[in-house]
Amino acid sequence: MAAIRIPWWAWLWPLLAWLVLAASLIVGTGGIVAAAAAIVLVATVFAAVYHAEVVAHRTGEPFGTLVLAVAVTVIEVALIVSVMVAAPGEKAGLARDTVFAAVMITCNGIVGMCLLWGGVRHHEQGFHLGGASAALAVLAALTTLSLVLPNVATSVPGPWFSTSQLVFEGVISLVLYVSFVFIQTVRHRDYFLPDGGDAEAHAPPPSNANAVASAVLLLAALVAVVGLAKALTPTLEVGIAHLELPKAVVGIAIAALVLLPEGMAAVRAARANRLQTSLNLALGSALASIGLTIPAVVVVSIIIDKPVELGLNAKDQLLLALTLFLNVITLGTGRTTVLQGIIHLVIFAVFVFFAMVP
Repeated sequence: MAAIRIPWWAWLWPLLAWLVLAASLIVGTGGIVAAAAAIVLVATVFAAVYHAEVVAHRTGEPFGTLVLAVAVTVIEVALIVSVMVAAPGEKAGLARDTVFAAVMITCNGIVGMCLLWGGVRHHEQGFHLGGASAALAVLAALTTLSLVLPNVATSVPGPWFSTSQLVFEGVISLVLYVSFVFIQTVRHRDYFLPDGGDAEAHAPPPSNANAVASAVLLLAALVAVVGLAKALTPTLEVGIAHLELPKAVVGIAIAALVLLPEGMAAVRAARANRLQTSLNLALGSALASIGLTIPAVVVVSIIIDKPVELGLNAKDQLLLALTLFLNVITLGTGRTTVLQGIIHLVIFAVFVFFAMVP
């Protein structure tokens, strides 16, 4: 199988991202460095999407989307943990804010954009109902047990868990996520395979050499994206404080930056009439964000002996319940149109607006 030449921009932008990241560590992220970091970050996201699609094409569904979801979430966890360790008192609610933002971005923003774009281009799109139902069931359990239960548990006044409750929550979150991955990749893999396909889906897969090179470059690009996002976080926090916005906006910004590669890959798949791949990415990312983040945060919280705030406020609980309810309805028939996309995007707009104007 002949190797396909990797586009120059697909390796140049990750390289520039690492150079800018090194410069930010040496001279800081002020002025020109901050502007360069922002530009290179966005360009590197495009490179990450390209390499993710190469890996996904070689490994096939649903393993390809699982690789991207887990890779991005692991790095997201590393970012949250590093910030928590640096400022444990000030960032007690960062994990909650970032996880909740990831759920809202994936289940409303990314899903909404995919359904809208796919509906405009293809009128109506189909997917396997079994896969979506399985993902939504696990997502409902994870979000409720992780983000709502702390408010009603009585051992410690909410929105906190006691140490034993926190450990138990971390264990069951991991059990639920691992069980879903087993169903997705082994037991009922057919639930998550595309229904049909287009010419792109039937194109010859890349060679092993191409896939390995793209996997390495994907990891390098993702690490650089998160590193630049972390370097820009202080500047972002200063801007948010200057605009007198709530601290939860920091979590939204972190989640949005980290989820950019997955979001773009999902939208591109919907545009190519591969809605199943889009939903695998979106719902899988939401599940990985909770199923991997919560156990990691539990471990860090115990090690540094600092409590972690998990419970959502009443407004966010309402938005979470509405999001889960709408996902069950809009993804409950196996067919979607532009209307479902518009509804999800409206709820996403409501989430962003009321996060800035609570």
